[in-house]
Amino acid sequence: MNILTYDIEDWFHMLDIECTATEAHWRNFKPRIHANVDRLLELTLLHGHRATFFCLGWVGKHYPEIIRRIDELGFEVASHSHMHQLVYQQTRHQFREDLRRSICTLEDITGKKVKTYRAPGFSFIRGNTWIVEALLENGIERDSSIFPIERGHGGYKSFGRARPSLLGCASGQIKEFPIGVGNVLGKKLVFSGGGYFRLMPFWVIQKLTNQTDYVMTYFHPRDFDVDQPVLNIPFYRRFKSYIGLKGAYKKLDLWLAGNRFIDIEAADKLVNWTKAPVVMMQSCSGRFE
Repeated sequence: MNILTYDIEDWFHMLDIECTATEAHWRNFKPRIHANVDRLLELTLLHGHRATFFCLGWVGKHYPEIIRRIDELGFEVASHSHMHQLVYQQTRHQFREDLRRSICTLEDITGKKVKTYRAPGFSFIRGNTWIVEALLENGIERDSSIFPIERGHGGYKSFGRARPSLLGCASGQIKEFPIGVGNVLGKKLVFSGGGYFRLMPFWVIQKLTNQTDYVMTYFHPRDFDVDQPVLNIPFYRRFKSYIGLKGAYKKLDLWLAGNRFIDIEAADKLVNWTKAPVVMMQSCSGRFE
């Protein structure tokens, strides 16, 4: 299955960068989110796909019309946190409060229950096991926060094969849709979003798509914004953040035109969860086994 998702945040919502770290910093930047989200909506509708939109509660608070339009067009509105902070840098209380705020904000706009979540930076790492309890307590049924290889924000290398799984704790289970991986010259990498998607030639992306039965995408509006301001950040971050912007939208157009994509809600119904692998916690405050 090919699953289409977008993380709805503005161009300045970058992690681990001092000048974009807090809401006080965000006030220094001019928003570009309206036009950028519109382009993604138009392209997705053009090709007749369903998609899950992981939305910041902060975006909903300041621009409720964006969330409302996503919902009115029939797309799933999911939570991407409220204030876009890394989970492993938060306390349990801070995470729960941020999650609650995001859900309440989005639900107040759409009038619909938010059932799906994705952590900023895929920052669900080994040791943050209490996150599952918090998600269950807030009515979240599906998660897509696990990056099953190493990455700048940690990743979860020991998760195993990238496929729909169940994360369990004493209070229940949550359905996990990890980011998918491909294999290039013996190296595992994620090709379905971010810098690798922008950097790779289209034929490589399509070949990797054909080679797997599970693709989980993660696109941001800024991934296709050629005219966005360039922040004064270290070279390696500048490379990762801005490489391939010029051809990214056309590449996405080709990819959506040549493949069938569904949203997480539809994918949930296709999975035989009775046969899905289960990752159990040792205890509600313990680590993954």
